[in-house]
Amino acid sequence: MANKDSFVPSLKLIDATMLVAGSMIGSGIFIVSADITRNTGSAGWLIFVWLITGFMTLTAALSYGELSAMFPKAGGQYVYLKQAYNPLVGFLYGWSFFTVIQTATIAAVGVAFAKFTAYIIPQFSEDAIAINLKFFTISPAQLLAICIIILLTFINSLGVNSGKIVQTIFTSAKLLSLTGLIIFGFIAFKPEIWHANWTDGWNLHKLNKDGSIASYTTIAALGAIASAMVGSIFSSDSWNNVTFIAGEIKNPKKNIGLSLALGTLIVTVIYIVTNMMYLSVLSLHDIAASEKDRVGVTASQHIFGGSGTLIIALLIMVSTFGCNNGLIMAGARVYYSMAKDNLFFKKAGDLNKKAVPGYGLWIQCLLASLWCLSGKYGDLLDMISFVVVVFYMLTIAGIFILRKKMPEAERPYKAFGYPVLPIVYIVMGLSFCLLLIVYKPTYTWPGLLITLLGIPVYYLILRSKHTTDAAS
Repeated sequence: MANKDSFVPSLKLIDATMLVAGSMIGSGIFIVSADITRNTGSAGWLIFVWLITGFMTLTAALSYGELSAMFPKAGGQYVYLKQAYNPLVGFLYGWSFFTVIQTATIAAVGVAFAKFTAYIIPQFSEDAIAINLKFFTISPAQLLAICIIILLTFINSLGVNSGKIVQTIFTSAKLLSLTGLIIFGFIAFKPEIWHANWTDGWNLHKLNKDGSIASYTTIAALGAIASAMVGSIFSSDSWNNVTFIAGEIKNPKKNIGLSLALGTLIVTVIYIVTNMMYLSVLSLHDIAASEKDRVGVTASQHIFGGSGTLIIALLIMVSTFGCNNGLIMAGARVYYSMAKDNLFFKKAGDLNKKAVPGYGLWIQCLLASLWCLSGKYGDLLDMISFVVVVFYMLTIAGIFILRKKMPEAERPYKAFGYPVLPIVYIVMGLSFCLLLIVYKPTYTWPGLLITLLGIPVYYLILRSKHTTDAAS
């Protein structure tokens, strides 16, 4: 029987790597290239956006290796920020993580699963109405998304091995399926389209859905690149989820860092090659003007003909199901660590009889389900990309702080390329955030506001804690 007082280390390197890759690959790779192409207008810049995002992701993951080896415990990034700065900074991350970052992502991925299920079973359409409450309506897609979230939460409440089995099966299936799609895409390679796409491959401009173009000033071009990266960064996010379950990984000081490197490298290569495949079968206009931005569907129709829609729908269903399993599994461990610090619901710090934070799983399920009903998760995810990168920068800067603060601490693994690569990431992340502030302010202030709301919440919690302590 599992020990209810502590996590059970049962995940091997392959399991951790599957969690990294599986949590990263959802529906984004099949959708966001449309918006990137509209912002950049060229093949070269489309690939460049994915390359620079991949570089940032790999750099961050390799840097996190040092932190994960220093603090191989549940909570991951929350723990790193708390140790490097103070409990308030750690709480602000945990607060943002619970209120939007993780729960809204789970909702968005769940609804993506439902949307593509509707290609096979039209009754699950997002345009249909399942429940009409007059002041708002609920679609079958939203209800299916909630059912999937509840199902995966239940599976993960049965123990880490249950979640591990689902993660390994679905991540392996999606990697094999994506590889197959890429191979068949290159078999259907159209030289005339490839040549046309690369004829003026580095002319950065705006490409509208109707085929018209607009030039950028030099400064506006940088803003366009930053705007384009919102989608690629969202699609490459959640790689850090493996750090949240450190307490359940065998030999975490070694395997977390390795899984971060392997998982992010695998996904980065797949993403870049997938976009090269898109360019080999679709014109830039076809990519930019894909119906509802579903580039994967458009490409699959060109590759497989009439059956293309069914094939890509099945692939995305597998992809999003596995992605949400990883997100749901990892998220509850952050709330567990916060609860242990008396900064979250106390019950979230308890493990159930299967040695997993059952209460944290179910409260996460509740909020994610509410986001599904709101229909606002997509807008919030655009807005939260800014905050996600800010926290990544703070965490990587924490490496420099901790080397001064804790010089004698054991560091089985040290950040690759230190100090150059961590500094490069911070500079690139800062540039991205500043450009968004200037050119896409609606992508920045809502996420920042949600984060800052955590400050009064933090002090209210402390005040309540002091009052309770004084009374006892």
